[in-house]
Amino acid sequence: MKKSIALAGLVAASALALSGCSGTGGGTSGAPAAAPGDDEKVTVTVWSAFSDRELAALDGILAKFHELHPNITVKNVGSQTDDKITQAIRGGKSPDVAISFSSNAVGQFCSSGTFQDLTDYIDRDKVDLTKIPQATLDYTQYDGVRCTMPLLADVYGLYYNKKLFADAGITEPPKTMSEFTEDIKKLTQFNADGSIKVAGYVPTPGYYANAIEMLAPQWGATWQTKDGKSNLAADPAWTDMFEWQKEITDFYGLDNITRFTAEAGQQYSAEQDFQTGRIAMAFDGEYRTAFITDGAPDLDYATAPMPVADDHPELYGTGYTTGTVIGMPKGAQNAGAAWEVIKYLTTDTDALVTLANALGNVPTSTDALKSPDLKLPEQFQTFLDMFDSGKVQTNPATKNGNAYTKIAQDFETAFVGGSKTDLAAGLKDVDQQIDDANALGQ
Repeated sequence: MKKSIALAGLVAASALALSGCSGTGGGTSGAPAAAPGDDEKVTVTVWSAFSDRELAALDGILAKFHELHPNITVKNVGSQTDDKITQAIRGGKSPDVAISFSSNAVGQFCSSGTFQDLTDYIDRDKVDLTKIPQATLDYTQYDGVRCTMPLLADVYGLYYNKKLFADAGITEPPKTMSEFTEDIKKLTQFNADGSIKVAGYVPTPGYYANAIEMLAPQWGATWQTKDGKSNLAADPAWTDMFEWQKEITDFYGLDNITRFTAEAGQQYSAEQDFQTGRIAMAFDGEYRTAFITDGAPDLDYATAPMPVADDHPELYGTGYTTGTVIGMPKGAQNAGAAWEVIKYLTTDTDALVTLANALGNVPTSTDALKSPDLKLPEQFQTFLDMFDSGKVQTNPATKNGNAYTKIAQDFETAFVGGSKTDLAAGLKDVDQQIDDANALGQ
């Protein structure tokens, strides 16, 4: 799935004032709604942003659910963004089940009541949440309210061109930032006019998957203090991260790297830069393996965890994770049947494995991770191992969605690009902007 940055549609910033009603039981208070009896026929509507091949894959999984529950018919509706789901809830026409590509929206979903708390259903049915990695549990709840469950996950790591590595005399992927820097310089090729022919790695914020929240785990950077205040100025990891990006930018020359990125191929096409050999190393999600299979089947490449800060070698193997989330919107008319669909999609090993195989994403339970039925490229194993390592991280959920990451990345872009030069003062200003934005969202 092309989710996270490319397809994440955020919920409207204002909290929803919605009255509770949920048809055949299962509002936001009281006992969870029971599943319909075998002789009670109901139709459950599932909305998601899936389309085309991905929507057809979900159709196949839901058809298997219908075989297990012949009294529950599932209407699978694609091309439904978070905004469309929110508008339907406001208009009293909620789907029974909603799938979102944006884990950053979970804080809004849970705090506003847009999605119902699933805790009572989970407790009643004794769903074993220990089979889900902690980072994934973190991004599917907010402030003690578990209003979503994880469907599939993205995990981010290093892709590298094996032929270019061999030509440069590099025998293994870098593990630390100093090794990474050395390899970037070895792998970079310049044209006669000084322009970049092949970039070892592009550090530019916003280039493909280079989002600030996705790179932060490699330095062990923390977003918040224990009391929820922004922590960028006080945590030296942020300074180290920004200074490293500036160092690599200066190695190329700002004008040079700006021209190079301006000519980048479209992210989800065969012309993506790693697939065409314009860059020797890339930071990307596991889903890139499927695009390489389709668009660059002859590319000789491998994957590894992304390098980490030199002063934190114990972090090696970490990486950012996010994923698709699924929940029951406020006003769902068939809550008991909706929960059965959610539970099946998120806990049934066969369902998770089949969907992971079809979409090229990481399944979100330890049972599915270890299933012999997973049929994915050998380069995919890196991401399965990372997800199961206990080291993957995510960014904290807030009522303001990803507003704080945008504030931080705007400054990161300005600093790396040279328009802002006082890093210490800039990070303090970022902290103030984030705390002010969070205060408005209370």
